[in-house]
Amino acid sequence: MTYSVKECFLTLQGEGMQSGSRAVFLRFAGCNLWTGREQDREDAQCRFCDTDFVGTDGEGGGKFRSADGLAGHVEELWGEGQDERLVVITGGEPMLQLDEKLVDALHSRSFRVAVETNGTLPAVAGLDWICVSPKAGSEVVQRKGDELKLVWPQAGIDPIELERWAFDHFLVQPMDCDERDQALDAAIKLAMDRPKWRLTLQAHKVVGLP
Repeated sequence: MTYSVKECFLTLQGEGMQSGSRAVFLRFAGCNLWTGREQDREDAQCRFCDTDFVGTDGEGGGKFRSADGLAGHVEELWGEGQDERLVVITGGEPMLQLDEKLVDALHSRSFRVAVETNGTLPAVAGLDWICVSPKAGSEVVQRKGDELKLVWPQAGIDPIELERWAFDHFLVQPMDCDERDQALDAAIKLAMDRPKWRLTLQAHKVVGLP
């Protein structure tokens, strides 16, 4: 299998329960809810994405012909040290490409493997951390994991219904949009009204990390 990677770089995880952790960030190209092209945004299932996942031209991106080759690329970016190795795999939608061979190859290099997915495809076996971020209008099949991250507000999603899903942590993140203040107020209100939810912010944008 050839893996198409938009970008891959060493940074600090900026979102969720692992925010602030040193990690290699591996972004796969492609998504099943939007082409990534602006002319298609209005007709997409996910219209608010703020990520460029088209092509393989980003920092550390490219085509990788084997799981071992891609895992080796991730290890090179991590550098020295065997302790607390973390790779965060995202997209686009990572489950379009992520497979057990790559998970195994990363584990063999002592990485914990975390994934951020829209949940419309089942998670591959062997992952160490599963974060699902549901999108309104999509059919979520991955309803269990470590972290549910709800970008808010989204018309068509009922947070009370999501609370029935089998996650250890329920996070609400303000939507990055033109109405940022209103989105923050809405996210705070949800966390105040329903204590199962915890407010999370995109810390990497606050401090200026990619």
